[in-house]
Amino acid sequence: MKQIAFILSVCAGPVFATCPAPVDYSSELEALFAEARAAPNDMAGQEVSNKMWQVWLRAPDEAAQEVLDKGMRHRQIFDFAGALEAFSRLVDYCPDYAEGFNQRAYIHFLREDYSNALIDLDKALVLSPSHVAAQSGRALTLMNLGRTEEARAQLLLALENNPWLSERFLLLEGGPLAPSGKDI
Repeated sequence: MKQIAFILSVCAGPVFATCPAPVDYSSELEALFAEARAAPNDMAGQEVSNKMWQVWLRAPDEAAQEVLDKGMRHRQIFDFAGALEAFSRLVDYCPDYAEGFNQRAYIHFLREDYSNALIDLDKALVLSPSHVAAQSGRALTLMNLGRTEEARAQLLLALENNPWLSERFLLLEGGPLAPSGKDI
């Protein structure tokens, strides 16, 4: 019987455990947002963006990190079904970890399942309101749903904390999120 319990715990992983509360990295992210706003050029801005990702991708514990990393590996090889399974497992295990929802939303987005992407992005943003990647992902999702005004407003919020997002070009004249019309 002990062998069966051991096998179940190894195979099922964090399903039988309790995820700790995510660490509050808000002060670290606020410093990175300030650094991004002060970055002198795109290269420096991208370096800061990479630092933000390093923060968001810190899972609450080793088990969650393992599942997150597994999902990322699946995504990297375009195994979206495997990635979706891993990220779903992650959000079930760590329902207070915003990045689990953000990553699952990205898989939904890549699969053109924009409705489910939006649901997960909204959950991520409830958990982490200034999550710039979730904000920009939400803008792209809204754009694909034809909700242009909401998408523009969401992207502008994201750009307040990271003006170097590549999505900023969507707001340029002729871009899909550019303001319509010009004042004379």
